[in-house]
Amino acid sequence: MATLLYITAHPHDETQSFSMAAGTAFIESYRESNPGDEVIRLDLYKEHIPQIDADVFSGWGKLRTGSSFDDLSQEEKEKVNRLSELTEQFVSADKYVFVTPLWNFSFPPVMKAYLDSVCTAGKTFKYTEQGPVGLLPDKKALHIQARGGIYSEGPAAEMEMGHRYIGIIMQFFGIPSFEGIFIEGHNQFPDRAQQIKEEGVAKAKEKAKTF
Repeated sequence: MATLLYITAHPHDETQSFSMAAGTAFIESYRESNPGDEVIRLDLYKEHIPQIDADVFSGWGKLRTGSSFDDLSQEEKEKVNRLSELTEQFVSADKYVFVTPLWNFSFPPVMKAYLDSVCTAGKTFKYTEQGPVGLLPDKKALHIQARGGIYSEGPAAEMEMGHRYIGIIMQFFGIPSFEGIFIEGHNQFPDRAQQIKEEGVAKAKEKAKTF
């Protein structure tokens, strides 16, 4: 049995968001094809995702210099503990599905905060004399992203940084398989929006059967 971590970063649900509609279709199809697998949903807009701030750095610093967890302030304890929980959850999963819109060429800020939270030395990567090495070589990841315009080709392709950033982080973690499903152009071509959505949902359903 495998564990799939379904990570969404969108304030809307599948009735309003094209990326969430495709994500929901993916999960439904995945459950049908993999009835024995565990699917863990992580809605980043509803979860507590601490930013790496002064409390976190202070807490980490105390622990590195020999202090016990009890020596941390209440704020340090809560934030450091939550970051540890998120990292352990991420490392324990076998597969990852990220669902985001393309906002201002990237993704909602909460996704960056989440990715920061699981970039943990000794857990998802390690430092060596040759440079950092990923520690998750047996995982796989997928990014489902809705884009109002066309960013898969032409000059606009160089402006898209959300999918590329997640891909870089997955590579940093040593994850060898990272794919994308893109639903794009529905704002640029509103007369074709429903067709674009349906095609994206169909792609998601099909990908789920082999993911």
